[in-house]
Amino acid sequence: MIKKIILATGFGCLVGLGTATQMAGPLLAQEKANQDNVYQQLDLFGNIFDRIRAEYVEEVDASDLIEAAINGMLTSLDPHSSYLSPEDAADMRTQTRGEFGGLGIEVTQEEGFVKVVSPIDDTPADAAGIEAGDFITHVDGESMLGLTLDEAVDRMRGPVGSEIIITIVREGEPEPFDVSIIRDTIKLTAARARTEGETVVLRVTTFNDNTYDNMADGLAEQIDAAGGIDNINGVVLDLRNNPGGLLNQAIAVSDAFLDKGEIVSTRGRDPNDGERFNANPGDLIDGKPIVVLINGGSASASEIVAGALQDHRRAIVVGTKSFGKGSVQTVMPLRGSGAMRLTTARYYTPSGRSIQNLGVSPDIIVKQPRRSTDPEDQDEFRTRSEADLRGSLSNDSLSEEEIRQIEEDRAKAEESAKLRDEDYQLAYAIDILKGLSAIEMAK
Repeated sequence: MIKKIILATGFGCLVGLGTATQMAGPLLAQEKANQDNVYQQLDLFGNIFDRIRAEYVEEVDASDLIEAAINGMLTSLDPHSSYLSPEDAADMRTQTRGEFGGLGIEVTQEEGFVKVVSPIDDTPADAAGIEAGDFITHVDGESMLGLTLDEAVDRMRGPVGSEIIITIVREGEPEPFDVSIIRDTIKLTAARARTEGETVVLRVTTFNDNTYDNMADGLAEQIDAAGGIDNINGVVLDLRNNPGGLLNQAIAVSDAFLDKGEIVSTRGRDPNDGERFNANPGDLIDGKPIVVLINGGSASASEIVAGALQDHRRAIVVGTKSFGKGSVQTVMPLRGSGAMRLTTARYYTPSGRSIQNLGVSPDIIVKQPRRSTDPEDQDEFRTRSEADLRGSLSNDSLSEEEIRQIEEDRAKAEESAKLRDEDYQLAYAIDILKGLSAIEMAK
């Protein structure tokens, strides 16, 4: 019996070897055929390249042709892969440091059209009223249709102080309209902090080299000014119209409010190349509640932060659905000082969900109403109260100190109402923190 088993095993190995040998032939032949086809295609490219140089109606620069071919190859992959000329690569490095010239908008391409991801705070585009979701159809009267994204961006660049007229198509507007913008040097303050009542508002506009430091320093200043962490009721992290940026900064901002657990993971073509990024112990606000504000202009790194804090139930996410860019681009230097921006991975939130094309869905959907220009809509009719009547009786049940406290509380409420007119979504987020604080105090 033992002898039979050994023979059977040996026979099985021989059969397996024979099968593998038989299969190897077609596989090797297929691989060779694929390789031959690649060489044929490259030979075709060389032939077309030579014909263009020799017979095109005008003389063309060979390096321009090659750059265009490389860029065409990359842009055919997805909207975020592209070739960066030496000038574009230098501009990109400048932008991540936080200062550059232009309009102050982040754009992408959708079905051949240039679409605004978001305007950047305190920039010419922001001041001109450009909104996330706008489509730019013309620049100075010339159509943008058919241009690559880099070509479209080049059209919008120009000397600081020069005027540009862009034609906008906006949802809800019956006709396209022109907007005049004066180009300026864009100096980005990546994060700003201020206090509204007892709430610290952290406005993060982009994720560049300075984002975490700006945010942490601003937060510390506001806490000190309030007299300590016990005197604030929480933080609003405002990521609206934040187009994203550096992955490491998104991780750092998330880590600032998480004690443990995964922040984000990335997965490329090879499963072994995937990475996981985890939080380190420590929370800048000692567990105080957080509301994260997002909208359709919140993309990429913004979505990593919102998704991480939402999955860990560390924050309530308020606003409207985010942009939905769930891919990671790697910038690879090339010979000649140029670079290649290539999509190399997708990222996933701690629960394992991909945001690509879906975005982060808020826990509470709150739309920002468009501000009315009609004075009758802005000013509500003020009703008269008993206190307005001449000779009305005073309240004899409260002390002067209690009346003073009531009046102070009323003044705070009126300030909140004023903020609601200016920024409804932010006021809503602050009201959530007020409610959570009241519940905590009642315990």
